[in-house]
Amino acid sequence: MTNRSLATAATLSALLCSTGATADESLWVYAKGTDTLPEGKYEVKLNTISRRGKDSGNYTFNDIRPEIEYGLTDRLTLSAELMFFDHNYNVADCIGPMIETQGGTCTEDETGVIDRGPGFNDTQFAGYEIGAKYNILSPYADPIGLTLGLAFERRDVYRLDGADINQNSYVANVLLQKNFLDDTLAIVFNTKLEFERRKNPGYVPGAEDSVLEEEFAYDLSAGISYRFAPKWYVGLEWRQQSDFLNPLEGGEFDPDLERSNFDIGDFRIGSRHQYGSYFGPSIHYGTKDWWATLGALWQFKGGGSFAAFNRGGRNLDEHEKVHVGLTFARQF
Repeated sequence: MTNRSLATAATLSALLCSTGATADESLWVYAKGTDTLPEGKYEVKLNTISRRGKDSGNYTFNDIRPEIEYGLTDRLTLSAELMFFDHNYNVADCIGPMIETQGGTCTEDETGVIDRGPGFNDTQFAGYEIGAKYNILSPYADPIGLTLGLAFERRDVYRLDGADINQNSYVANVLLQKNFLDDTLAIVFNTKLEFERRKNPGYVPGAEDSVLEEEFAYDLSAGISYRFAPKWYVGLEWRQQSDFLNPLEGGEFDPDLERSNFDIGDFRIGSRHQYGSYFGPSIHYGTKDWWATLGALWQFKGGGSFAAFNRGGRNLDEHEKVHVGLTFARQF
């Protein structure tokens, strides 16, 4: 992390440590269980995921999100989170959009790329998300746990490169959980669907420099975790994230890609632009007052359309080589 992101994380961590009560625990980096907060309880958490490594050069993106949740009832939890994006990168290949943000032209001669831009290093306030999740079935009392979630997300900074954007996202989650061995072993499966409408600042329909992306994204994740000692869990996690879209640039779609569109009466998913699959371990410690989870996932497979940057069986423009996640939470 940069000094700016470390200062932000330290300040938010101090806020987390100033309160106390019982814990509502998440055992993985991305995958979530079906638990909701008890009525009248609050949970404050700080989640940081550091995404590192493209195909060349140096790339680090720290996604820092302080969040507060409130149990409106025993089954219904409301949430609000802020987003801080910390980027520090300089890539050697013509990997868009990072090379475009740097101001490079990707001019090449027989020796390869000769202009790749100056790089980018900044910490920015990126946006917010508000959401709700409702528990229908409990993994402790029913054959399987089931929780549904809805959220709205607003972003003014692009996650990949730190560029200014205008993005609204509508998110739906389905969370499943099954427990075994007197609740010491938990298995979860999540489906997350996002409908994103993203424009460049000052967007004017049909203008030569206008860009509109109506993107359908899905995020599948699964986790298994075992309590091997009092307060301690160890687990494994799998995740796959993928985007479907056909950007409208200068009023025109790419004729070699399927159109994407979210208008009522003209709903189209579009071409699968990219996907990345990840796998890795997690470890969790929880007390009645607070909990913490640390995990890492490595991209083992990825790909996409001809417009994506795919190399060695992985996608390395939209995705990174490794994600390292750390979450602290406190309930009161």
